[in-house]
Amino acid sequence: MATAQTPTTGCPYHLDGAATDIHGEAAALRALGPAAPVILPGGIPAWSVTDPHLIRRLLTHPDISKDAHQHWPAYIDKEIPEDWPLRIWVDVRNALSAYGSEHRRLRRPLAAAFSTRRVRALTPRIEEITRTLLDELAAAGPDETVDLRARFAWRLPLLVVNAVLGVPEELHDGFRDAVGNLFATDLPPEEAAAAPVAVYGLITQLIAHKREQPGDDVTSALIASHAEGELTGQELADSLMLLIGAGHETTVNLLDHAAVDLMLHPGQLAEATSGRVGWEQVVEEALRHQAPIATIILRFAVRDVHDEATGLTFARGDAIAINYAAAGRDPGVHGDDADRFDIDRATSREHLAFGHGAHLCLGAELARIEARIALAALFDRFPEIRLAVGADELRPMPSLISNGHERVPVRLGPAAA
Repeated sequence: MATAQTPTTGCPYHLDGAATDIHGEAAALRALGPAAPVILPGGIPAWSVTDPHLIRRLLTHPDISKDAHQHWPAYIDKEIPEDWPLRIWVDVRNALSAYGSEHRRLRRPLAAAFSTRRVRALTPRIEEITRTLLDELAAAGPDETVDLRARFAWRLPLLVVNAVLGVPEELHDGFRDAVGNLFATDLPPEEAAAAPVAVYGLITQLIAHKREQPGDDVTSALIASHAEGELTGQELADSLMLLIGAGHETTVNLLDHAAVDLMLHPGQLAEATSGRVGWEQVVEEALRHQAPIATIILRFAVRDVHDEATGLTFARGDAIAINYAAAGRDPGVHGDDADRFDIDRATSREHLAFGHGAHLCLGAELARIEARIALAALFDRFPEIRLAVGADELRPMPSLISNGHERVPVRLGPAAA
């Protein structure tokens, strides 16, 4: 058992690694205050921050770091077990886990690749991929049960990110199968350790391929940065892991939950398909209602950080998890009906689903564009699509990080002409 520093107030709440009820857990944590002491899977103590105002203050505070190598004494002193199931999230060396000038250095080559201009230029490619996937879905009979997550929500973002990165077709299935286990938080240590090994193996193949056949893609650009001494070999591999893993997973869960919420609320779906409410607004409410990344780990107090508004003090070295699922349903921001999906909600855009501050998600604009295109096309092609099971039969992914369903069984109904 690790002896990492325990937050100094309250009784630790043990987070459910299987994530059987993300929003029930979020409500319980919210009741304990703006931030509560918790125990992460594997026995690691931390804070879970649920209050959106406190989250914004912490995510812009100069003394809150994401670099375990510099600012987590328990990690530096080797008190965190080598087989801790979530260790990959703090071991990596990329823009997601860096601090200060190191973060700016590692983010710079990625920011250029995900500029608004370059992302919007991908629109025709996203539309083409969407049409192809919907054509494949249409091969199923109108009353046949198909898994919308596996055959549409999962595949679209992976094919888009593969196009951005220049991933050759022969590696597509490998990345599809390997990425999911990076986010599972209920795996035994040996299975958790195997997940990054599989992804690193595929990344090694990708780098070798792009060195032989460079192109106008992000992987080739990162390889060039490495050749010029701007990135180490580990930073190159970990930057690709960030783009393939986190960037893909966010959009998958956005499509998954948005489609489910709309099927469960046919009146609101009709408002969207009629154009009365724009798809942009629908996407923002989906992001608020079901944050695609429920909890992100970890940040660390560089020195004692006292928050005047709440009276809380995060001691030097305290580990901090940010609970975006809880923040999206905060009654103080979104009202007493914050648990309800409502595309007419005035506060829909006041969410933190893509983070805040220096670590704001680089792929946020790409995810929004993919979702607007995909949802409009899906419900246009299959206007009678419906869930094939009751809402209570949808099983969550076993991950306190990734907020999605294991499967989304649907019946498509007849395809529109």
